[in-house]
Amino acid sequence: MAVYKLFPTKDATLYSLYPTMNTGLDAILETSNQIGLSGTPDVARYLVQFDTTEIQDVITNKISGKSYKVYLRNFIAEAQGINANIALEIHPVAQQWNNGTGYTLDNPIVEDGVSWTYSSLSGSGIWSLSGSNSGGYYTSSFNATYASQGGGNWYTSSTYLVTESFGLRSNKDLNLNVSNTVNAWYSSSLPNYGFIVKLSSSSEFVNNEDVQPILKYYSVDTNTIYPPTLEFRWRDYTTVLTGSAASNIVTTSNIKMALAENPGVFFPESINRFYINVSPLYPTRTYQTSSLYTNLNYLPTASYYAIKDLDTNEYVVDFDDQYTQISSDSTGNYFTIYMSGLEPERYYKILIKTTIQGSTIVYDDSYYFKVING
Repeated sequence: MAVYKLFPTKDATLYSLYPTMNTGLDAILETSNQIGLSGTPDVARYLVQFDTTEIQDVITNKISGKSYKVYLRNFIAEAQGINANIALEIHPVAQQWNNGTGYTLDNPIVEDGVSWTYSSLSGSGIWSLSGSNSGGYYTSSFNATYASQGGGNWYTSSTYLVTESFGLRSNKDLNLNVSNTVNAWYSSSLPNYGFIVKLSSSSEFVNNEDVQPILKYYSVDTNTIYPPTLEFRWRDYTTVLTGSAASNIVTTSNIKMALAENPGVFFPESINRFYINVSPLYPTRTYQTSSLYTNLNYLPTASYYAIKDLDTNEYVVDFDDQYTQISSDSTGNYFTIYMSGLEPERYYKILIKTTIQGSTIVYDDSYYFKVING
């Protein structure tokens, strides 16, 4: 599969109104500006980190020299107060931090991990406001009128800054190209302390009841299929359909299709190459000495696969003309899926999309499989 997903090793939200509170096990990550019970703004930012060794393995061993892009994906759980365009900023974090075991508004609050004031635990590793290290210059920001020092810190270079804007009815899922930051982690030109996601400066610490944007995303501790992911995408398409081989491409949408090499159950460590067997439902009558059904047929080159979660019917990997194009070799059409990029203990369905004689057709023939924990 030319779409490979990593899941976070840790994530947490920082709340300015509760400067030592840890939320490391919350099912929700939040970025917001709310007017608190005290009548002052409570600003939330969140942190999310992915394992450096896993990043290096994907780039070195799976992508292996091919051109690629990397996207940070977060899925919206709740959005409120988006009555005007709201912008988010995503930066690489500049200081190591500890996940902790707290939940929002635990009573008493848990202080054994990252918080607005501390990067490690209460009384330890206060967030550095500004300076430089091997990764370059970094900064932090807070409003002394409304919050104590803290709120994380991040590298200031525009090379690594990614922004996203939302309107009232726009899709609020995050799907952001963070390739520059991930490449810097891979090359060790930046230390990997993860990302910080925050509202733009103009939307933070605004003491106005009419300006209270709240964006809540699922965390790695969610019980849904929507944890944050770091999604690597690269083009692994190859074809033999040139010259005389192109005559074996089906030219009718009335076809029979079967998915081969699908035992139905996979472990997360599995890498499976699915083959697609295809033949015309009504072959053209010809005179020959062997069965038409033994001929090798191919889908057109404009053919793609997608993966849906069977329970929610939502795309886990959507059709993409660059990253999910179906390849071909001397034995037929195929595509490869790395099962570790899928949530275990879920059922999935494969769909095939192709363009034949100007018509785009999606084949949904109940090609199911499940990923199970080993």
